[in-house]
Amino acid sequence: MEFFRFSRDIPFMKYAVYFNVISLLTFLIAVGALATKGLHYGIDFTGGTVAELRYAQPADMTQARAAIESLKTGEAVVQHFGTPQDVLVRLPLVPGVTNAQMSDNLFKAVCGTRTLADSKNACGEGAERIELKRVEFVGPQVGRELFENGALALLLVVAGIMIYLAVRFEWRFAVSAIIANLHDIIIILGLFAIFGWEFNLPVLAGVLAILGYSVNESVVIADRVRENFHKMRKASVDHVIDNAITSTISRTIITHGSTQIMVLSMLFFGGETLHYFALALTIGILFGIYSSVLVMAPLVRWLGTSRENLVHATEKPKDALEAEKILP
Repeated sequence: MEFFRFSRDIPFMKYAVYFNVISLLTFLIAVGALATKGLHYGIDFTGGTVAELRYAQPADMTQARAAIESLKTGEAVVQHFGTPQDVLVRLPLVPGVTNAQMSDNLFKAVCGTRTLADSKNACGEGAERIELKRVEFVGPQVGRELFENGALALLLVVAGIMIYLAVRFEWRFAVSAIIANLHDIIIILGLFAIFGWEFNLPVLAGVLAILGYSVNESVVIADRVRENFHKMRKASVDHVIDNAITSTISRTIITHGSTQIMVLSMLFFGGETLHYFALALTIGILFGIYSSVLVMAPLVRWLGTSRENLVHATEKPKDALEAEKILP
């Protein structure tokens, strides 16, 4: 299926230097932000208290946030959790305050003047009833282990992608694709550092998803480049790469456009629970398209990829094979 057809190849390689200078500057800004400001880690990594509240009626989030802020625990997260009646509260670690004390303080602040109900985990009656469904404590050691395991998962994904591309294509494609994918990841993390967005486990899952998603676009372009080297035997390397990118533009627009629509629906309508996860995916998809076309492809050329690298000397040209079929 093609919605867009081009009568001639777009000369991407002609302007590759300019695009890569922009990429380098963006990359350096992201690295600088990570080095100076760092990531704003969520409770998943730093540790803290997570509580789930169930309201009899749709919760008044303004009132709930005001009650939580009265605890003066620092930055807290109060968000809907599934339904308008369910509220998820995340509180950071407070020195000298145990998990049990934090749970009691939280419940008293939320209940306010409501009287205790039939159990110590509920207060109020009828429409004003509030129930404390669960309380979980994430210690700093657990948060550290989660961070280390997440970083290990990221390294394993990168190594797996490099091995796959090196086996399927050639080491130049593997190196180029990994540089392009890491370019996306660093920019995502840099934006989270610049704007102080919370970096938690869902965001880490989004980053890992983007690694796999971005490499898919790189594989499509690399496969078309290899195919063109077989078919366009008299064309230059720049012409081969330009044709490969141009011929896949329609597929790129359809695939990434439909995916982006779904991700944007999560971003705008998924609530605070999915907000940063969808935000990481949105940034990653946009930069994934850019890096596959304007970072990976030029690197493949600059690393010295040629027809000899991909077309074995023993292979006969297509016109020679056709001639053999004609001869008796």
